Amino acid sequence: MSAPGRPVRRPSWFVLASLAAAAALLATGLSQPAPAAAAPPTTADGDAVTADTVAMEGGAPADVTTFSTGWQTPWDITFMPDGRSALVTERLTYQVYRLGLDGKRTDVGEVPNTVPEPYDDGPGGLLGVEPSPTWDGKKDKQVFFVHTTKTQTQIVRMDYDGKKLSHYKTLITGIKRIGNHNGGQIKFGPDGYLYVTTGDAYTPNLAQDKKSLNGKILRITKTGAPAPGNPFGDRIYSYGHRNPEGLAWDRNGRLWEAEVGDQTWDEVNLIKPGANYGFPVCEGTCDHQGMTNPSVVFHPEWGVPSQVVIVNNVLYVSSLRGKRLWRIPIVGDSEYVGTPVDFFPGKYGRLRAMAKVPGKDELWLGTSDLGYGKDKILRVSIK
Repeated sequence: MSAPGRPVRRPSWFVLASLAAAAALLATGLSQPAPAAAAPPTTADGDAVTADTVAMEGGAPADVTTFSTGWQTPWDITFMPDGRSALVTERLTYQVYRLGLDGKRTDVGEVPNTVPEPYDDGPGGLLGVEPSPTWDGKKDKQVFFVHTTKTQTQIVRMDYDGKKLSHYKTLITGIKRIGNHNGGQIKFGPDGYLYVTTGDAYTPNLAQDKKSLNGKILRITKTGAPAPGNPFGDRIYSYGHRNPEGLAWDRNGRLWEAEVGDQTWDEVNLIKPGANYGFPVCEGTCDHQGMTNPSVVFHPEWGVPSQVVIVNNVLYVSSLRGKRLWRIPIVGDSEYVGTPVDFFPGKYGRLRAMAKVPGKDELWLGTSDLGYGKDKILRVSIK
């Protein structure tokens, strides 16, 4: 793993220039330029930012054990409200499994009408899963999914009684799909509304088109309607995204997102309602008026970030092409982050699905695309 360092203390995004990359290379001993983060010279309280200030906000990934085997490209892991089990989606089999804290895996059903692209080039198929926050398997059985059909990406709802899925219902249609760049994450926010990521479907201009649902983060009700208070009065919460797949909220209720970029930069963004995150006008940072710069950028060989989890005010980001887990501390209660540090580079292959285990400083982390039945779910302790 890379050695931790001080948060970057430069006043502008010139940290992304070759001089900064060379400095990161010397500091970490790694073979390629490290991702860059922006951070102020002081915390929100006016104290100097030091490595110790950031370190005490949360620990580093430590012990890794294999928790469950026999998977084929798990895409999402989401714990049920009771904390006793998680639902896990498999991208290409369209199956949903219950995975208990004891490691027992049970097939609970398939999401109907799910179809990947005829050529297997990306995360088409069955993607994100999210249970209702008040799910009890009796009065409230609702579980929500994002998946692709032959013609589009859809947001759907099913019932889950703790044993099997039933009663498939479509909530939102008409989202353009392709084998890659479908977004696919779905999470309830602290406000009780559903947030859903959608990709640009390899049609970059859709990300800037507010008449399109592609290249966006949506905020909706359980029926699929626009959530009250949305910035444009429709389902759109933010726009200008290329392929966002990860969502998580910090201790202050702020939304963070991980996004696959184009040829040069991948991103981690702090999401604000109505903000424009630039794609395709900007990739990474730029000075274009009205567009919001990312908090962290990665070169694709280090990144292609997929999902994000927050533990003790620290972002943990899984990466696909980068084949590593990133730790990115949020600096106090500010909008800035400290220096990203990588763990397990190349050791477990491509990494995607991830969830925090309720009541523990522990992650479940899924490998991706290792072959039929060869993927695993790892248990990662945070020390």
